Amino acid sequence: MKRNVYVETSVISYLTARISRDLIVAGHQRITQEWWSTRREAFDVFISQAVFEEASAGDPEAARERLAVLAALPLLEINEAAVALAKDLIRLGPLPERAEVDALHIAIAVTNQMDYLLTWNCKHLANATLRRQIDHVCQNKACKPVIICTPEELLEI
Repeated sequence: MKRNVYVETSVISYLTARISRDLIVAGHQRITQEWWSTRREAFDVFISQAVFEEASAGDPEAARERLAVLAALPLLEINEAAVALAKDLIRLGPLPERAEVDALHIAIAVTNQMDYLLTWNCKHLANATLRRQIDHVCQNKACKPVIICTPEELLEI
């Protein structure tokens, strides 16, 4: 049985962008391309309207490329439970107010019972110092936390 993966916008951006001159970003881009081409089929991959909206922003040509990748991916529902959990992730402290969309990504993945949330956002999402607090808020709301990770962590499953 395939595991479920919610793909956050940073992964799609790294997948479609020109290779960066920054060596670390370029490495992340290559890992993302490798995961997408060799491991994606091992998972059921989902996005949300929040990902679609973020991917639509910015340079029109880059947005077209991102949206072309997203076109074939199923959308998860953003329900009342997700909105409430996102608010709690901010209100109870793991995430700052400016991370509202990041909180929503977590909440969508959690309320739709995803196994993984795939991201390169290491400031608010794939962040070891926040992980316990995020999981604690989810568990206090009777939700199973999602495993938040980078594509590199899902290369060898």
